[in-house]
Amino acid sequence: MKKNLAVLLLFAALLYAGPCAWGQELQLSDIPGSGTAPRLVRDLPVSSEVRSALQKALDARDFAGAETILVKEIDRNPKSAQLLTLAGGVFFLDGKHLNCAIALKKADVLTPLDDGSRFTLAMAYITLNHRGWARPELQKLAEAEPRNPTYPYWLGRIDYDGMQFKEAEAHFQKTLNLDAGFMRAYDNLGLTYEALGQYDDAERVYKQAVVLNRQAKQPSPWPALNLGALLFKLGQLGEAEFYLEESLRYDPRFPKAHYQMGLLLEKEKKDQEATRELSLAIKNDPTYAEPHYALGRIYQRTGNRQAADGEFQVFQKLKRDQHPQRPT
Repeated sequence: MKKNLAVLLLFAALLYAGPCAWGQELQLSDIPGSGTAPRLVRDLPVSSEVRSALQKALDARDFAGAETILVKEIDRNPKSAQLLTLAGGVFFLDGKHLNCAIALKKADVLTPLDDGSRFTLAMAYITLNHRGWARPELQKLAEAEPRNPTYPYWLGRIDYDGMQFKEAEAHFQKTLNLDAGFMRAYDNLGLTYEALGQYDDAERVYKQAVVLNRQAKQPSPWPALNLGALLFKLGQLGEAEFYLEESLRYDPRFPKAHYQMGLLLEKEKKDQEATRELSLAIKNDPTYAEPHYALGRIYQRTGNRQAADGEFQVFQKLKRDQHPQRPT
């Protein structure tokens, strides 16, 4: 079935997995103003032949082909905000977030962006690890649409990632005041309370997130994981295991849930089962450093010094790769 550009722009959400601390992905419903997308193609200052070729490429999700057409047309007409805006959306779909940001900022200088495109710009900035640039874009949107819960939610995520936890709490609370069914706002509020050391509050809102998540057509593995990890931290191992198992039901390959389950089984002195879970975490995410350290700890305790040293070395290498030292 062919999908028009509006649907394609919504699918951009699935490609976004920004480096926020909690790792949760953008949802389809998070792209506001996407109904303007068909108009962007229809009203482009291009020939009917170019418009047809562009629509064909977009329907086929041939992003590279669409980009080639758009770049050529922008070279001919560099002052077209419509071409630049559409190019920004396609770049976002293709995971080319720097190109997306450049195109959309150029368009914004010519004509103020529609809400959907400004939100896409903010998400591109977040992906590029420029949250300070994303904040004013989200603030503009929040001022223009004070009843939209998406914008305070993302402002809260920026604050959380910047360790501004009280500010994050206020934004997530505002989100929930606007939409009491916003599951991810509960989940991220739980993370915020946990960071503040307010564990009772964290457990309470995590459980609200879990209940709402169970009602979703496609439940996320994150709320049950976060609750299980907190309960493990608090020493409530039986209840923690229950929620970790729930997380893995939603995503049997979820590395973080396998890791947490491995820690729990290690705590219960079930080394063989713990080793299996930690190995699954590594198999499903070879870049995940922490399971290697936990495995090394088990091997060291059980007398397999060579295997332990190997795991510790892999752990250290992965950490170096993730956080390279700056030149002095």
